Amino acid sequence: MEKQSHEGHRKRLREKFIKSGLAGFHDYEIIELLLTLGTPRRDCKQAAKEAIRRFGSLRGVLEAPPDELQEINGIGPHNYFGIRLIQETARKFLEEQIQEKPFCRSSREVFDYLYHSLRDQKKEIFKVIFLDSQNQIIGVEDLFMGSVSNTSVYPREVIERALRHNASALIFAHNHPSGQTRPSKHDITITKDLLFAAGMVQIKVLDHVIIGNNRYFSFADAELIEEFEDEFHHEEVFYTNRMLKAAERGKFEI
Repeated sequence: MEKQSHEGHRKRLREKFIKSGLAGFHDYEIIELLLTLGTPRRDCKQAAKEAIRRFGSLRGVLEAPPDELQEINGIGPHNYFGIRLIQETARKFLEEQIQEKPFCRSSREVFDYLYHSLRDQKKEIFKVIFLDSQNQIIGVEDLFMGSVSNTSVYPREVIERALRHNASALIFAHNHPSGQTRPSKHDITITKDLLFAAGMVQIKVLDHVIIGNNRYFSFADAELIEEFEDEFHHEEVFYTNRMLKAAERGKFEI
């Protein structure tokens, strides 16, 4: 009798989802559906409720480390299959979605795309997104990995990879394992250095996005990319004028 009750409840949840999607679902019901993908003949309702209670929300459960999630009674490796499946499906969907349309300077799209791959990292990872002349994404690479609070980034290597991709524009992104997104002095300095290096080979820098705990900081949104570009052009004009004056004197004194 209890088995029939479980099967009836599960059937109603599935029919409700097929009819109207997740509208009207409680968070625990969504988790319950996901858990049933791994154990289709077992009641997962109490385990789903406990997961929401322990991790606070649907997002919290989806982002929970697998070992901590499986500490909940009723959730084992097979149940975790549903959680992992939805994570990887969402990541793949976002990856294909962002690669099928122009970037259009949307820092939010970059955050949505990269958050899944950077949120659980214990060290800083520096990513570069390469774009063509239409701002279409042509490649994404993890170029540097550092410590908990710092990453060594080498502009020469970034430019070498950009030229190999035949990129016309670049977007930089890295995570802060602390969860905070305020740019450090090092972040500001390396962003300037990268923008100047890219500018010398006529490659545009669209943004540098710092990803934290469900939040992000965009250098472009804060108008810092525009500020650095103005600084770069000012220095470029200054050195060009010096070279012209030196040429008039018959020698180049830089």
